Amino acid sequence: MARTKEFDPDAALQAALELFWRRGYEATSMADLVEHLGIGRASIYATFGNKHELYLKALDRYNESHDLTLLRELSQPGPALPVVRAVVRRFAAEASREGRRDKGCFVTNTAVELGAFDAAAAGRVEVSWSHVETLLHSALARAHAQGELSADRDPRALARMLLALMQGLRVVGKTSGDPGRVQDAAEQALRLLD
Repeated sequence: MARTKEFDPDAALQAALELFWRRGYEATSMADLVEHLGIGRASIYATFGNKHELYLKALDRYNESHDLTLLRELSQPGPALPVVRAVVRRFAAEASREGRRDKGCFVTNTAVELGAFDAAAAGRVEVSWSHVETLLHSALARAHAQGELSADRDPRALARMLLALMQGLRVVGKTSGDPGRVQDAAEQALRLLD
């Protein structure tokens, strides 16, 4: 007879996500996970696989929740350009907000820490960034069609620029003690939408 799990796998995955997000992959040991999740090593392996598999599952969860938020924001009916501006400003505000700066963005953190040598992690980062780019492109194409965006502006190129900017804001915001650096960069980039 199989034993029932004595912990909530969903809560454990969320706890792992928080730990990996705050500390990173390399700085989080299995012992840290056992302590933080409050479950045994064997239960972690049986439920999630090894540390790497658990990390990827945590990254998938993060992407799902954050992608839905962005989808809701950028898919609103009506004028699209104000929504795009609000999203970029939200990214800048989050990047420089106390309490959030130490964590940054889990996807950006993964790209910086693992992207160059971990194909599975890099693949998930690319999927996330492609999704963000597509959402931005869609909103900017709508803005273009509605006459909010100048006819000489390329919605795809602007979406790519904003994606790179937003990810850069996360890196700079995490490491800089000057919130003005992030805010000024965002505002200068948004002038390209005029």
